[in-house]
Amino acid sequence: MDSVRSIISRVRQDGDRALIELTEIFDKVRLATVAVDAAEIEGAYNRIDPGLRSALEFAAESIRGYHRLEFEPDKVFEANGLRVSQKTVPVDVAGCYVPGGKARYPSSVLMTAIPAKVAGVKTVILCVPPGPNGKVDDATLAAAWIAGVDHLYCVGGAQAVAAMAYGTETIRRADVIVGPGNIYVSVAKREVAQDVGVPSSFAGPSEVVVISDATVEPEWAAVDVVVQAEHGPDGLAWFISWDEALIDEVSEKVEAIVNASPRRREIEATLGEGGYAVLVRDGIQAMDVANAIAPEHLEILCDSNLELAKYVKNAGAVFLGRYSPASLGDYVAGPSHVLPTYGSARYGSALRVGDFIKHIHVVEATQDGIDVVAPYVGAISRAEGLDAHEMSVEMRRSNA
Repeated sequence: MDSVRSIISRVRQDGDRALIELTEIFDKVRLATVAVDAAEIEGAYNRIDPGLRSALEFAAESIRGYHRLEFEPDKVFEANGLRVSQKTVPVDVAGCYVPGGKARYPSSVLMTAIPAKVAGVKTVILCVPPGPNGKVDDATLAAAWIAGVDHLYCVGGAQAVAAMAYGTETIRRADVIVGPGNIYVSVAKREVAQDVGVPSSFAGPSEVVVISDATVEPEWAAVDVVVQAEHGPDGLAWFISWDEALIDEVSEKVEAIVNASPRRREIEATLGEGGYAVLVRDGIQAMDVANAIAPEHLEILCDSNLELAKYVKNAGAVFLGRYSPASLGDYVAGPSHVLPTYGSARYGSALRVGDFIKHIHVVEATQDGIDVVAPYVGAISRAEGLDAHEMSVEMRRSNA
């Protein structure tokens, strides 16, 4: 918290200069500017492997299609001579954060920027940490082009969040900031929340809970535990079952997968602090454990998955059945993979179109409506000692 507050203060005071200096400290590269030229973004789209380009386009279309379904027609409530309608207005500027540096996450570009564009946001800005060469990789740039990002900046960490929250000479101030990140990024979003909108959930390091019975191949369950753990440290990876022999077998499979993985260090960092194999009494108790954790991803790989799904209370996203690994949600299912972590699934949800939209209600009353409601407004306002509230309706009554 102290580190994040210091970074935010420095960016607010020194703007671009602070971003350049902090990038040199944390990312070990010296930038001339944090802005990425639009031609470089478009060029990356043409440079990347055609297979990757096709996959990103496929994922983007799924994401657009799903989020278009979130729009609901405006509703009108009429009673007692009052008419209340709803006006939905997108924010002007959305700030998206996508992790980078040692890894690359073009999928997160699609999962943050596309819902904003579907919401009707006019300007979408994106911040991504530089790689070791001081640049954003082509896959991420290409995803930005596909998603329709308007401005891309090569800067990461809490300093990127501060820049989007308060603006600098180069980076425009955002109205809403979204996207996943490490603990510093997530805490920074909380710190600036009083000045800029952020979703209610805490989108931090990745988490998964896998619930399984013996009807699923142990290696399938094991790899699903590893899938989210390979994102790196500070996450959670739980395997839960009421079959003790299965737990032992899955644990052995996890160890074998980890030993052969090129991301062994990241997986071991997650499993070392947040990896658990849990023996429970039955499926109902397994759901009790899952709800207590409130995981980002919950997989139910059982014959009884539909029945157990009825007990889900706290989870960012749920994946049902043996053919539904969480990796589908990470890339192509359609809903955003920016999900609540650190238990925030108890009250927060996945990133949605609604996170970029303001709902403004519009109230209209008739003369008859004033006559009906004035006595009630007067009674409540007198109880609160607010005389002008009563006067404002009384003077409008037909018998005033």
